[in-house]
Amino acid sequence: MSLVLTTDAVPDQDKVAYWSDAVGRALVPVAVAPRDPRPFDGRIATDSLGYLRISRMEADAKRVSRTPALIARAPGDLVAVGLQVAGRATLVQDGRRAELDTGDLVVYDMARPFSVSYPQRFATHVFQLPRHVLGVADSDIRLVTGTAIGTGHGFGAVLRPFLTTLADAAPSYPPAVGQRLAGHVVDLFTTLITDVTHRDPDGTRDHLVRSVRAHIDRNLGQAALAPESIARAHHISVRYLHRLFEGEGITVSRLIQQRRLEACARELARRGRVTPTVSAVARRWGFVNPAHFSRAFRAAYGVSPREWRTLHTDREGDRTAG
Repeated sequence: MSLVLTTDAVPDQDKVAYWSDAVGRALVPVAVAPRDPRPFDGRIATDSLGYLRISRMEADAKRVSRTPALIARAPGDLVAVGLQVAGRATLVQDGRRAELDTGDLVVYDMARPFSVSYPQRFATHVFQLPRHVLGVADSDIRLVTGTAIGTGHGFGAVLRPFLTTLADAAPSYPPAVGQRLAGHVVDLFTTLITDVTHRDPDGTRDHLVRSVRAHIDRNLGQAALAPESIARAHHISVRYLHRLFEGEGITVSRLIQQRRLEACARELARRGRVTPTVSAVARRWGFVNPAHFSRAFRAAYGVSPREWRTLHTDREGDRTAG
């Protein structure tokens, strides 16, 4: 039997607070901000099929936010797939912005901050599953969150009618059937995530590689800069980070060392009134072991750091004298 929550009989001044509580009961706690000064109107019906929860929602224009504070109070380790039934929506998560039209799908992670804006009255179906039943790496989930998935062709075209029928008929399924259907939904959602990550429709992998490279350049002076810290900063696994760089012709560790050596070489070749020691330059760019720095520098440039400095100082002196 569906749990139905509606603002119909709620006093106007209490409708927003009631709706915020209703969404929290059906989905996860969120902050709700209506976009219209008129009394808010909304209805949400929720059914559970085994570990799958299906919510059918229709409401006025609003913005909902899942903030770090709300997550701390109620973590909700769930992954959701939303099907936009009517109206438009904009979901933002993990630095990506999904512009949803009627019929589009979107994946979002309830355990991390997100926001959804509905500029007009809308209807949506939300399908929630515990993260652990999906059997999908967190790094792959993070690659698809905040991405609009069209249903006009491909796997989305197969999934949309199934999810629509499933949501509409959810109240009628007996428990045994509901359990079996939940298992099928797990398989379908796993396939959806795999399909999107393999297609990489909006250059997500390229974007991540660029982001990692920029992160490395910004943090060269941090001695703790390493694949583990980079993966943590980008909310991906170390294994996935290494996979990202398989097509780059260089490992992450080698890239860090290469960029550090280049920075050291530039500074050692620069003339100035105050000349820092070789060891000070090495420390400034993240090398904590002078002997290791000297070996790595000689391997890259064919001379020691001191010889490099002398060579470039002599050349500068020759140009000045000429």
